[in-house]
Amino acid sequence: MPVKNVTLTIDNKTINVPEDKTILEAALDNSIYIPHLCSQENLHPAGACRMCVVKLEGTPGVITSCSTRVREGMIIHTRDELAEKVRKLACDFMSRTHPHECTGCPKYGKCLLASTFQLVGDTGRKLRSNPIMVAPNAKNPIILHEMTRCILCGRCVRACQEMRGVGAIQFKKANGRMMVTVDGDSLNEAGCRFCSACVDVCPTGSIREQEAIAQKLVGIKREDAAVPCRAGCPANIDVPRYIRYVKEGRYSAATAVVREKAPFPNVLGHICSHPCELECKRNYLNEPISIRNLKRFAAERDDGAWREKAVRRAPTGKKAAIIGAGPAGLTAAYYMAKLGHDVTVFEALPEAGGMMRYGIPKHRLPREVLDMEIDDIKCFGVEIRTNARVQNPAELLESGFDVVFAAVGTHRGIKSPLPGGDLENVYVNADFLRDVTLGKALSIGDNVVVLGGGNVALDCASVARRLGAKKVHIACLEGAEKMTCTEEERAWANEEGVIFHNSVTFKEIMGCDGKVSGMKVAAISGFCFDAQGALKVELVPGGEEIIPADSVIFALGQKPDIDASFGLELGRGGKISVNEAYATSMPGVFAAGDAVTGTVFVITAIAGARKAAEAMDKYLGGDGDINEVLAPVESPNPAIGNWKCFGSLTRENPEIVKSDERVKCFEEMERGFKDDAAHCEASRCLQCDLRLQIAPQKFWSSFDPTDGGQL
Repeated sequence: MPVKNVTLTIDNKTINVPEDKTILEAALDNSIYIPHLCSQENLHPAGACRMCVVKLEGTPGVITSCSTRVREGMIIHTRDELAEKVRKLACDFMSRTHPHECTGCPKYGKCLLASTFQLVGDTGRKLRSNPIMVAPNAKNPIILHEMTRCILCGRCVRACQEMRGVGAIQFKKANGRMMVTVDGDSLNEAGCRFCSACVDVCPTGSIREQEAIAQKLVGIKREDAAVPCRAGCPANIDVPRYIRYVKEGRYSAATAVVREKAPFPNVLGHICSHPCELECKRNYLNEPISIRNLKRFAAERDDGAWREKAVRRAPTGKKAAIIGAGPAGLTAAYYMAKLGHDVTVFEALPEAGGMMRYGIPKHRLPREVLDMEIDDIKCFGVEIRTNARVQNPAELLESGFDVVFAAVGTHRGIKSPLPGGDLENVYVNADFLRDVTLGKALSIGDNVVVLGGGNVALDCASVARRLGAKKVHIACLEGAEKMTCTEEERAWANEEGVIFHNSVTFKEIMGCDGKVSGMKVAAISGFCFDAQGALKVELVPGGEEIIPADSVIFALGQKPDIDASFGLELGRGGKISVNEAYATSMPGVFAAGDAVTGTVFVITAIAGARKAAEAMDKYLGGDGDINEVLAPVESPNPAIGNWKCFGSLTRENPEIVKSDERVKCFEEMERGFKDDAAHCEASRCLQCDLRLQIAPQKFWSSFDPTDGGQL
């Protein structure tokens, strides 16, 4: 049954509002500020703080506006003399228990109580101070509770019970005083879901996030602070949304969520560097959600229903050329084709995929997974020409293309000018990994030394083991804790017997009869790079060592395999220079991916290509809108319920082939989740996105009296 509207007057302003509104809601919706503390629009009204009292003509005394529904013909005065006296008296009593010093408070400048005191003021009476002398409770992960700042408004208790259905915190009398406390010895034992709803509704900072979390979120917009995993993803994939679908067994919907931002859900599920997991708030409890593995689990069970909702705009008659069929090039091609442009991809190598195929070993990324997702891109009309190297983007513009996207990647490995660098069996990372993929016979011997400490170095080491090397060493400048590889890849390497030499510099590749015989390194206590990029090291006296080696692989970085003849302005390291719209120095030519950023991660290349596709579409006269909704749009249920010891749930890990077996071949080493494990892992999610359903607190200073309201 439709809700009727009623007309009433508040402070001489006539307004028309739905009859299911309270007076407080009606006033705030119409820019009339009424002070309030215990009231919060997501909670049932309590009318306890007496701050929201108003005068209703025809009614004796004052009424609480938060608990009184509007009626036809009401005439209300928010600044009535009696109402003001009641508010001031309420301020007097609250100030008895609350600390008087504000400048040292972590909620300074964002405290609703202080803001209300500033607006209402007190009566001038000095009531005897009666502070709540309870020590801060900092033992609970994520949430800090300082009862001394509490005003007993009840917001936190009601949020935990009404909004979340958890009931982990409650009012309880202790030492003759009412307190807010937990049901048990800790939030974890009380069944807390660590959703932080109590933090969001607390007006004073009595319940707030632990200092380590709060400091990290300073200056970050509310949406990103509330959902750090999504903010941590370069492509802003809605992580909590697809994890919720996995938990519900709706795997195609989960995959569709990923596809709204990236055309490679299964590839990412295998090899993404998962920066989202570094930001996962569950880290503060024990271990992060296994986000990447859940992505893979869902993608492997996708039925392709997302295709029915995919954007397919009418042909524009415009032609786009993409140079490079790596993650950036294919992503840009995908979106440009969906926007109606005729897209042709030019790839220098025999097959599409770029570094996903030629840089990531197939025991980590099976080629059939990559091929299936490339086929999905082709289905949108993308033409891919392989063995087609482009010497200069200008030739494509001259041949009739309206726009060109350069995504040439970083296929040239960096080789330091070490003595012995020209010996037989000295390899460079990009060439080494590409040759293995192409099936070329490589002679590496029994002992291999890899120079470098990043993920590519560890990939080279794992490939060397699978090629038959008995001992593989990794030598790098960084200490163990400073290596740029992921902890996961380092753990795998340790399992496979890779020997690490941290904090060493490279002196010389030793040789005998023109072949590698060893690698001389020297221990260092520190290193830095000067303004010109030259390496400066602090040697440890007597720290030289010769590592026996039959081959050496340089894995010190990569750069684009282009030079000035490519026709574009290049910056440091040979990277393509672009402006904020991803446009290069040549009109009509755009660029993104590793060729612009340097070697980073697949998800970062995808994110850059999305933005470049938007810019290219605008360049061609379009609106640049590549957004699409492929998954159901639903409001998640905020009532998540009580779960005893939820905070102690341990991370599920997929099955990994045992190291002594996996080093014998290039078969996939990681088996992925089974159904039960995936469901358990998805259930560990804190569902941080539920915080965005909670209305932000309203301060009187944000209301504009010129809009009809009165302050």
